[in-house]
Amino acid sequence: MTFAQVIDFKTERFSDLDRLMDRWVAATKGRRTASHSLVGKDRSDGNHFVEIIEFPSYEEAMANSKLPETDRIFAEMVALCDGAPTFTDLDVVRDDQLNATTARRFFHEIATGGNLDAIDEVFAADYADHDILKEQDTVVGSDGIRADVTGWRAAFDFAFELDRQICEGDDVVTLWTLNGTHTGDFMGIPPTGKQVRMTGTTIFRFKNDRIQEGWWHYDALGLMKRLGIAG
Repeated sequence: MTFAQVIDFKTERFSDLDRLMDRWVAATKGRRTASHSLVGKDRSDGNHFVEIIEFPSYEEAMANSKLPETDRIFAEMVALCDGAPTFTDLDVVRDDQLNATTARRFFHEIATGGNLDAIDEVFAADYADHDILKEQDTVVGSDGIRADVTGWRAAFDFAFELDRQICEGDDVVTLWTLNGTHTGDFMGIPPTGKQVRMTGTTIFRFKNDRIQEGWWHYDALGLMKRLGIAG
């Protein structure tokens, strides 16, 4: 079970504490077991901070606490704080990665399922799209993704398999595989009835819970070979 520790503290010397944390990360490189760390500042109190550290498990967190550097860094941290920090230990019972869920809505509900009405819920109105098959480097507007989905669905009876997703900041990276049948005109190629398989990677950047920008990289040459128009 994923484990999280919440550290609540006050300090007037956050820049010094921030450098201390950087030294800790460097000193424990390759041995630190934390998987994610986030520090937030209280908007109503500029000296009040909360750090949330995530570990794969409670046992991994305990292994981290036993590192020799941990006691030394903690003592230095206390010296920089206004009073002793407080700790809350949490077993994570629900973990919703909302941007990843929204990205999956595109692949499963919109592209595969054909619910084009959901595009305005998922994409920003000024969404910017970058696609290796397009003549323009950037196409702006959610109508562009609507036209793309409509065109691909008219050309292929397909479904996406999502092989892996990686979330970092506002970006969600999805590695996917498309499997389908060529059932309609595609870039001037009449339907062949051939089975196709194509792998690709899509990066979606989010803003205000909607997809603001997208980058598409996929095996277009392999697709053309499967359709019999490239050597």
